Amino acid sequence: MKGKLKYVLIAVIVAALIIATQFIDIQARLTDALRWIDNLGPLAAIVFIAIYMIATVLFVPASILTLGAGVVFGVVMGSIYVFIAASIGASLAFLVGRYIARDRVEKWIAGNATFQAIDDAVADEGFKIVLLTRLSPIFPFNLLNYAYGLTKVTFKDYVLGTLGILPGTIMFVYVGSLAGDLATLGAKGADVETPGTVQWIIRILIFITIAGVTFYITKIARKALNQKLETQTDSSVE
Repeated sequence: MKGKLKYVLIAVIVAALIIATQFIDIQARLTDALRWIDNLGPLAAIVFIAIYMIATVLFVPASILTLGAGVVFGVVMGSIYVFIAASIGASLAFLVGRYIARDRVEKWIAGNATFQAIDDAVADEGFKIVLLTRLSPIFPFNLLNYAYGLTKVTFKDYVLGTLGILPGTIMFVYVGSLAGDLATLGAKGADVETPGTVQWIIRILIFITIAGVTFYITKIARKALNQKLETQTDSSVE
């Protein structure tokens, strides 16, 4: 009975979060939070990291926070703060998935060869699999946080594999820095100073370079991951 109540509680929380997003403009609230953080001085980084962590655990899309970090903190420090916050938030979500629902998943995949193969693949090469999926943006960040908690991957491999979010983090923080003003992220028609031609050329070249590297890594990651899962599935079937 306690086990059933646990899953009912999880379902209620998830449903509440989904319903809340329908009535609350999450992105607008996060933009307001960024404006508040921008005026906090020395405490700005700590508060930003805390809010980002909470958003990650609550399954709230934090893209506006990632972009906003580029405006508030700049590319270098913004990338560092986002990476720290996302990593801690992802770890907390992993632990929630691991200790609340893992037992149910083990029973569910017991008779499913494909899911069992994926679970075994993650157990055998946890760091590699986590790293590859983190490098590829086709895998939703928040979903993976909880999903990996339901697999056999070790916490150590999971944390180390989360380093794969760095290329994408840097790219999105840089894109946010191009806005130059939080008003550009959160409102339309904002009056923002237009950069000079040379400055824009430099920005575009840097963006193309970062994007090119990120998408190249993504292509390699996707190919390697598919090969690994196909091999693992074939061996399980045999």
